[in-house]
Amino acid sequence: MAKMHITTTINGEPTEFLCDPQQSMLDVLRDNLGLTGSKEGCGSGDCGACSITLDGRLVCACLMLAPEAEGKKIETVEGIAKGDQLHPLQKKFVEFAALQCGICTPGVLVAAKALLEKNNNPTETEVRFWLAGNLCRCTGYDKIIRAVMDVAADMRGAAR
Repeated sequence: MAKMHITTTINGEPTEFLCDPQQSMLDVLRDNLGLTGSKEGCGSGDCGACSITLDGRLVCACLMLAPEAEGKKIETVEGIAKGDQLHPLQKKFVEFAALQCGICTPGVLVAAKALLEKNNNPTETEVRFWLAGNLCRCTGYDKIIRAVMDVAADMRGAAR
């Protein structure tokens, strides 16, 4: 099978790579590009550990074929921080102890950021619904939900 040449933008940087037509975007991110933040938890789109955004839409990288990235804009967990400056979500996850083993954390952060970009005033139910595709076996979700809600309040300038 001939390799395909793909031109895309990942975390704001123009990126080119070669891939097999059947290779997943998750495999390209991790194996070809060294972006190992996205994790493979299930390989079937059920856990959300590999969540990325594709042109602003939340997708599971394990279910996306790498050639689908052609001409698209991809954001991964590596693109959330700006250099050494953590994103407010990352800061709140640390502050609220909303992470433990770290397998789900990258996908949850990407999903939460995607939510807050669309809605900076979500209800708790909306946050829970939005993050329902991200499974966590360690935290019990409450700390994650509280961290996301606190960032949303900060974004709106609301008092805590």
